[in-house]
Amino acid sequence: MTFDGLSNLQKRILSAVVLVALAVVLTALGGLAFGILACAIGLSVFYEWQLMTLARSTPTTRGLAWAFLIGMMAVLLFTQHVMTMIGVLFAGAALVAVIGGRRNGYWPAFGLIYAGFPSIALTLLRGDTGDGFAAILFLFAVVWATDIFAYFNGRALGGPKLAPRFSPNKTWSGAIGGAAAGVAAGVGIAAFMTPTGGVPVPLIALLLSIIAQIGDLGESWVKRRFGVKDSSRLIPGHGGVMDRVDGLVAAAALLYVIGAILVAPETPYDILF
Repeated sequence: MTFDGLSNLQKRILSAVVLVALAVVLTALGGLAFGILACAIGLSVFYEWQLMTLARSTPTTRGLAWAFLIGMMAVLLFTQHVMTMIGVLFAGAALVAVIGGRRNGYWPAFGLIYAGFPSIALTLLRGDTGDGFAAILFLFAVVWATDIFAYFNGRALGGPKLAPRFSPNKTWSGAIGGAAAGVAAGVGIAAFMTPTGGVPVPLIALLLSIIAQIGDLGESWVKRRFGVKDSSRLIPGHGGVMDRVDGLVAAAALLYVIGAILVAPETPYDILF
C-alpha cells in the first residue's frame, strides 16, 4: 500500500481504517491471535520508548529491560498465568532501576511497565469468552471515540488550552467533547451487549475517557521532555505506535485494575458483561 500523494489527514484516516479493521478482526479471533496483537503493541511501545529515552539509559539497562519484557510476553502467549506475568514485569523493572540508578535506570524501568502492563491487561480483559470480546469492544469504543472527537472538537471550537506545558494544542473544548463522545460510545456498545456486571456503565466509560486523555497528555510530555515530535514513523500520518495507543494503554490498564479489584484478576471482563 502506498501513501504517496496523500495529504496528512488522508494518511491518518486511511491508516486508522486499516488499524481499526485489524484490531477488530484479531479481537474477534481471540486466543493466540489477540495475544500476538497485545504483544505487538507492547513491543512496539517499548521500542519507541527506548528510542525517545536513549540518553537516559545504558546498553545494560536496555538489554535487561528487553529480556524481562520478552520473558513476560512468553508467559503471556503460552500460559497467561497472572501472577507470573506481573511478577516478571515488576521484578524486571525493579532490577533495571537498581542497576541503572536514578540517572540511567528509572526511564527504562518505567518504560518496561508502561509497555508491558497494558499488554497483560488487554490479554486478560479479552480472555477466551464472549464477555471478554464485549469488554474489549467497549474499551475500543470509548478510547477511539474520545480520541476522534477530542481532535475534531478541539480544532473546531478552540478555546482555553487544557495543559499547555504538556501539549500546547489540546483544549478544554476538545477534552470535554471527547469525554462526552467516549461515554456515548461506551453506553451505545453496552446497550447491545447487555451488561450484567452491576457497575454503572456511564461512570466506567467516563473514567476510561479521562484516563485515556491523561495518557495522551503524559506521552506528549515525554516527547517534549526529550525533544521529539513523534515517537517514531511506523504509521503513515500518525507517527509512531505510541502516538496512537497512548490513550488505549492507559485505559486498558485502568479497566483491568478495576476488574481485578471488583471481580478477579483472572476474569476482569466480568465487571461489565
